[in-house]
Amino acid sequence: MKDYSGIALTAPISFGYAKQSPKGAAWFIGRTLQLMLARAGLGKDDVDGFAVSSFSLGTDSAITLTQNFEFSPRWIEQLPYGGASGILALRRAARAIQAGDASIVACIGGDGAAHRSFEATAANFSSFTIDASFPYGGGGPNAAFGLITQRYMDEFDARREDFGAIAVAQRYNANHYPPALLGHKTLSLEQYLSARPIAGPLHLFDCVMPCAGGEGFLMMSEDRARALGLPYCTILAAGELHNAHREDDIQLRGGWTEYANQLWAMAGLGPEDVDILQTYDDYPVISMMQMEDLGFCGKGEAPQWLKTTDLRFDGSGPQQHKLAHNTSGGQLSVGQAGAAAGYMSVVETIRQLTGDTEGNQVPGARHAMVSGFGMINYDRGLCSAATILARSDR
Repeated sequence: MKDYSGIALTAPISFGYAKQSPKGAAWFIGRTLQLMLARAGLGKDDVDGFAVSSFSLGTDSAITLTQNFEFSPRWIEQLPYGGASGILALRRAARAIQAGDASIVACIGGDGAAHRSFEATAANFSSFTIDASFPYGGGGPNAAFGLITQRYMDEFDARREDFGAIAVAQRYNANHYPPALLGHKTLSLEQYLSARPIAGPLHLFDCVMPCAGGEGFLMMSEDRARALGLPYCTILAAGELHNAHREDDIQLRGGWTEYANQLWAMAGLGPEDVDILQTYDDYPVISMMQMEDLGFCGKGEAPQWLKTTDLRFDGSGPQQHKLAHNTSGGQLSVGQAGAAAGYMSVVETIRQLTGDTEGNQVPGARHAMVSGFGMINYDRGLCSAATILARSDR
């Protein structure tokens, strides 16, 4: 694996979260770009790389957006990989900068949320799902993740209280992150357990709330970031794998199992050295899979591990072991802004490692593991990605 030395991540922006909006994806992506450039003191002509992810651009594309936004990048990438998109954008952009194909890359995910638009997205998300699930009344992600959650419970004797530990801790974090759409509401384990059922073992607070919003960050060389006076963090390792463990009847593991050891070796760290873990949390069971597959605990051990691990950003819980997890509240409490959700954890981690947070700073954070999971087909997610980021010691 070639290292990622010399690459800086900076100018993190989360923009415009709303339960519904008359604005389209292009507007959210464009406004996010505008705010990123303003934060960095740059103009559009300074950006020569553009990576974008969206589920609702319709007939538009990354190349169409360059005309709409009136700039001329010499490197572009469109990344339709859902919750893995932000890390894949990071990997592709880093290599482009190292190769000299671009010097400043804007990485952005954004989607709108018009009335009932999520129904259209889910209905046309995957031809496999349309063919294999819809005829049996199993459309949409809740059915697939209900199946995965039930299998995990059966296989590892997990209980709803175990999943609730993740949701409740994340809501606490969201209570200290003003942009979170559900951050003004507290959530107790009792409220989690008594919420209305949705699909199989899934209840209301196991499921993300679709919304509108944008997430983005800039990438450039460390030398350029220092010259601009920008706070930044760096990449110690990154990896991805897709359609892993295709022989598994029901997904209980992801591609992280195949490269996690390489990531830790490349970073020169172990799970015990990480201050922050950001997992893709469209459902709690998927966060558990990432905790296990990335080496924070063994397979099937997450329910017990969570009983002794404090996931709050400030370490205020009673557990002796502290590991800040999904420090903004994650999708379960902030909302899922379409493909922007695949960038959320990277953006939040840049804030944490540069001291640019909004009331939810993890004290003394130096290293963070960020993982992504995306593109749910009729029975499993196909994309896995992960990166280890570090605070700059400039």
